[in-house]
Amino acid sequence: MPLAVVVIDAEGRVTHWSSGARRLFGPARQQAVGRPAVDLMPVSGALRGAEVRDDATGSQELDDSRLGPVHYPTAGRARMAGPSPGQVDVLWWAYPLLGPGPERLLVLAADANAVGGDALGRDERIGPGFALHTEFPGAERLADRLPDILPNMGPATAGRIVAQVLELGYPVLEISHHERVPVTPDWGMPRYRERLARQETVRRRALAADGAPDPEHAPERSPDPGEVDLEYAAVRERLEFLNEVSGRIGTSLDLARTIREVTSAAVPRFADFAGTHLRAQVLAGEGFPDGPPDVTTVWHRVWVEHNDEPGRWDDTVPVGESIAFPEHTPFFQCMVTGEPVLIPHISDEVGDRIAGQFEKRDLRPLINGRSILIVPLKARDVVLGFMVLLRRPGREPFDDMDRTTGAELAARAGLVLDNARMYTYQENVAETLQDSMLPQVTPRMAGCDTATRYLPGTRLGRVGGDWFDTIKLPGSRTALVVGDVMGHGLTSAAMMGQLRTAVQTMAALDLPPAQLLRSLDDLAQRLGEHYLATCLYAVYDPVGSELVLANAGHIPPVLVRAQDGRSELLNLPTGAPIGVGGVPFETATVRVAPGDRLVLCTDGLVEVRGQDIGAGIAALCESAAHPAASMDDACDTIIRALATAARDTDGRGGRKDDVALLMARLNGVPAEDVAQWRLALDPSEVGRARRLVRERLLGWGLPESVETAELLVSEAVTNAIRHAHTHHVRLRLVRTEALLCEVTDDDHELPALLSADREDESGRGLRVISELAREWGTSRTGRGKTVWFEQALAHPAEQASAYPGERR
Repeated sequence: MPLAVVVIDAEGRVTHWSSGARRLFGPARQQAVGRPAVDLMPVSGALRGAEVRDDATGSQELDDSRLGPVHYPTAGRARMAGPSPGQVDVLWWAYPLLGPGPERLLVLAADANAVGGDALGRDERIGPGFALHTEFPGAERLADRLPDILPNMGPATAGRIVAQVLELGYPVLEISHHERVPVTPDWGMPRYRERLARQETVRRRALAADGAPDPEHAPERSPDPGEVDLEYAAVRERLEFLNEVSGRIGTSLDLARTIREVTSAAVPRFADFAGTHLRAQVLAGEGFPDGPPDVTTVWHRVWVEHNDEPGRWDDTVPVGESIAFPEHTPFFQCMVTGEPVLIPHISDEVGDRIAGQFEKRDLRPLINGRSILIVPLKARDVVLGFMVLLRRPGREPFDDMDRTTGAELAARAGLVLDNARMYTYQENVAETLQDSMLPQVTPRMAGCDTATRYLPGTRLGRVGGDWFDTIKLPGSRTALVVGDVMGHGLTSAAMMGQLRTAVQTMAALDLPPAQLLRSLDDLAQRLGEHYLATCLYAVYDPVGSELVLANAGHIPPVLVRAQDGRSELLNLPTGAPIGVGGVPFETATVRVAPGDRLVLCTDGLVEVRGQDIGAGIAALCESAAHPAASMDDACDTIIRALATAARDTDGRGGRKDDVALLMARLNGVPAEDVAQWRLALDPSEVGRARRLVRERLLGWGLPESVETAELLVSEAVTNAIRHAHTHHVRLRLVRTEALLCEVTDDDHELPALLSADREDESGRGLRVISELAREWGTSRTGRGKTVWFEQALAHPAEQASAYPGERR
């Protein structure tokens, strides 16, 4: 047959290239010689990393990084693009060459179609191989012809190579004829047992025709090779079935999908009916089941697959049913022993006995006359569930080989289900942790309304470290926070909880945004070197109509102006992520107007694989500017717009990362809803403070709130005047949904809630405030401290006011 002949040196470059190689591979000799062989031929298994080295005895051997040092030839089959349009099926043989010359590898190759590959039958295969010259017919005659196929290399070199080829074996074609024997006869293939029986019948008839005395007592004969091949084929077919099933199950870690895959894999190739039952702990993802099952163990029928008429099994064995199996049944025997249970044929007597153990259902029409195999689904020697497999009458019943096959199928399915169970359990833990740590944001804060969205990602381990928060600050201010811990899973969710708690704690101290991020960065470094997160911290002052922001490597926020509906990406000093350390954070101040909307999000909303993040940010700005009837509608508009963009980009429908979105409408507090005064450090100022509060509340149309407000203000002002050091105390009232009162002095020591006895003359002020105020608190400021409280209003702030031009 026509062969391509190529010789390769120790550097992996071509030194000889025959005319047959040009016809098969394309390049001419002048183009091929000197080039790396891996660029010209599809025989990478023999060429990859091949080099020659000296072994301990001083002789040379071919060292291949994949095969290791080899003294033997290799052969293979590959498809490649041919010189003409289309593909060529190439057979190749590679010989390692030893000796003083540069030649280190001889490669022979042929076109499989050129040697009759197309003429082979459907069940015939052709492959390259080697045959020793001592076993090969006409070896001596062929040995004389071997030098003729080699390039012109000189008699010494050619003789040396021929000697090595003779030692390693002739290149030959192995044509194998194999017959696929099915696991069950339902595949439309011959039954190997029936074929063996026919062969035995023919043999006995032949003995009788030859005058044998009694065919029944004929001497034992050696098995016919064809019979042995059939037995091997039956085993091989089952292994191929198991290999195919292994590739079909466990394609994801979704427990429900895995259950369907495991059940469907058995029907119809292995059984006519398959029903999977799992223990309650496995199905719920509550961890590994404790102890062996017993009669009280509840099992859930999680999936049923069959090829009977539709609906036949639905009423008797419905999917989703919870059941405890009776003791004297094959199902109970399988689940307590952890071993397969095989009943080749369920007679009417056996079927009636099994069905009699179930009070509320009649299994006889479904199981009588069938063959049943029950296999346990185990992991780490614990039964997680079991599969019930049935074959209809007329089909080959289950036998011992099927029992082994079913047990192996169940073993693989058990491991896959356990992986899905563990993933579901860890995911449930992470989601529970994350849900418990994500805040329940109050939709209405002082001077602003908020709306939020959180979407878990669709990638593996989708629970992440994205979070958002709104925190009430003194002075009717609100802190708006969004952050993203790098990574996914339980660790990220736990770290998110730590950082969120730290932000809340430091925000309660009223730290400026840049200082808060600096303290958060120090904390992350103390927690560990792998604690990295981005964070954006913004403080909105509705009275002063301004935003103060600091950024730690996070996506900048988008501000939508109410005046013209224009959206803009706020240009903030970026800063480094939390946990990097050694990088300063800066604060930026932005003036805002009532009605402006601030949009904060994590990168999962705007970042799509294969797309520049700038495109996602541009889409965010565009969608945020769309008018909406409510804050919730505005959030949904953004989510829909960017989810559509993600599907259009990756073509698989959905973002892979989790998403946190926080939107705040900055309503502001009108100047007429704010009143503030300076009070001298004189006890008589307490009475003045009460009068000022009374007049203002009456002017706001809140007479029902006057008495309580006077009492609370009196206690707070008295405490401030007693501890202040300079010449004044500041008192401020802010009317929003509630009445906010703030009393500020220059003493840095925060007051504490004390337990006062009947004889004590002090210590009752904060207790009075604690009892009567809706909320109260204390915080340090740059000049001292502030005691604040909120009082629920008897009438909403939108009531008519006595002041001209007051908001309604």
